Amino acid sequence: MFWGSLTRLGLVVALAGAAIDQASKLWLIYVFDLAARAPVRLTPFLDLVLVWNKGISYGLFPQEGPVGKWVLLTLKIVAVVLLLVWLARTHTRLTAVSLGLIIGGAVGNAVDRLVHGAVADFVLFHITTEAFHFSWYVFNLADAAIVAGVIGLLYDSYVGDGAVKAP
Repeated sequence: MFWGSLTRLGLVVALAGAAIDQASKLWLIYVFDLAARAPVRLTPFLDLVLVWNKGISYGLFPQEGPVGKWVLLTLKIVAVVLLLVWLARTHTRLTAVSLGLIIGGAVGNAVDRLVHGAVADFVLFHITTEAFHFSWYVFNLADAAIVAGVIGLLYDSYVGDGAVKAP
């Protein structure tokens, strides 16, 4: 139920994704001291800032107390278990890598919630001109891994070899 021919590949990707996410957050928070230095302009459209997200994606449903924190962690654990079952049953490398990215991102953010009570977000994408200003939500590498994984799953389901094709 939890092990298939591509499970190892997906788990290696998940472990690498979670490790890179956690390493980046630990370095930015404790070594670079992003909270004291923010904002740090990387490019005209990309800054580093530190935001503690107490909710789910995009800060929705913020949870201040311990009950909310544990509810969100429980939901994340259930989601990861279901993704592991899917990973065990997959037959394409792209799906295994994509699920690994999603699982790794979920685990990386879950570690934050468990240790800090909130998820550390730090990448701010924005476009600013004299007449226009657009700011995307602040995100982290775990979020980017989850998005990349979803894009991989969508690609595999619509274009990949196993995609359902019209006659």
